[in-house]
Amino acid sequence: MRYSLGFLFIFYISHSFVSQNYTAYRTGNSAAVATLPAGGICLMGGGGENDEGMKWFLQQASGGDVLILRTSGSDGYNDYFYSDLGVSVNSVETIVCHNAQASTETYIWDRINEAEAIWFAGGDQWQYISFWRDSPIDSLINKGIQERNLVVGGTSAGMAIQGQYYFSAQNGTITSNEALTNPFNTQLTLSGQSFIQHSILTATITDTHFDNPDRKGRLTTFLARMYHDDGIRGYAIACDEYTAVCIDNNGIARVFGDYPTYDDHAYFIQTNCAIHDISPEILMNGTPLTWDKNGEALLTYTIKGNALGTNRFNLNDWKTGSGGNWEKWSVSNGIFHSAPALPIQCESLNTLNQEAIGYLQAQESGVRIEFHTPFTGNLVVQNIAGQVMEQQFLSNTNSASVESSHLPSGMYIILVDNQQQTTAFKWMITR
Repeated sequence: MRYSLGFLFIFYISHSFVSQNYTAYRTGNSAAVATLPAGGICLMGGGGENDEGMKWFLQQASGGDVLILRTSGSDGYNDYFYSDLGVSVNSVETIVCHNAQASTETYIWDRINEAEAIWFAGGDQWQYISFWRDSPIDSLINKGIQERNLVVGGTSAGMAIQGQYYFSAQNGTITSNEALTNPFNTQLTLSGQSFIQHSILTATITDTHFDNPDRKGRLTTFLARMYHDDGIRGYAIACDEYTAVCIDNNGIARVFGDYPTYDDHAYFIQTNCAIHDISPEILMNGTPLTWDKNGEALLTYTIKGNALGTNRFNLNDWKTGSGGNWEKWSVSNGIFHSAPALPIQCESLNTLNQEAIGYLQAQESGVRIEFHTPFTGNLVVQNIAGQVMEQQFLSNTNSASVESSHLPSGMYIILVDNQQQTTAFKWMITR
């Protein structure tokens, strides 16, 4: 039998502190140490902790201090993290925030600033969002990620808040059937408002408990709404219960689970990058979703997790993986469909060929496109998530320039379209 720490209570407490706004439980050394954490993200699907995934998370803390943040429950993680897994850390502290006012407590600020690792327990993700979003808590965590290489992870609700986009559960949960039947159901509360910031999870949403109940339909609807609402060609990472996805700072995701004893899966889902117009065919309030695209609206790499975490997926290109299988997902009249698929094929969108409209030249301030013949049409710059970063209309010109100064480092696609032909140029900005 597999157990969840969300329902276990360990009664040994090294030290506890109770305030009106929070309760803190500390195990281990009372004084913090400063180490050099290895960074990364640990996403766990809920239902129970995968020990090997948790060992990976603790190892990334490099012997430092681990902080658990939650809004309910007690100190069930303390002994598990501090002594049960055999990974040496200086201390483990759980802070249970009782209300939004806890975010003003300097004691919590200090613990965040001292931590090398922060773990979000399961619970109610709307409480996490409403208590901590746009507060000193999320600001300090994001500063730690950016400046101190803080490793961050979470299970269930704690995993659900890690992507740039997230299902907030502000009006309660929603099932796949409810989401597919009406993509604008009032319970489908989707947000891209800045919260926990991981650059590798840009344009990405995470989902949990993927095998109990089935959540493929609702996650597909989330991605359809991301495109409809914000023009985002989105990505998603989902985990079965007892499955962990551990992402290092190189963007390589390892999948931990108990296969072959159990079928523990992780799913890496994306809008089909080979389809230029990916917009859902039918996405209306009160009407079942149709997002078919010849059965290929979404492409998914499904990986079984094992104890060694040997099966992997590369989040830099979203197509290179090991130990998994490709599937195509679609929805027709509110009914979810999946089928085996060939490996992802998107080179046509990223590679300049001999029949292109023109060619790309680097210049000091950005890039310049030289057209073979005078060009009239649209020039669009998209980031890797499909967001439009810049748009120009060109009229009877032999060249066009795109400046890089206002764009973050990363991969971009420049599309030039004269209504008869479209050419895509791949452009990498590094600083």
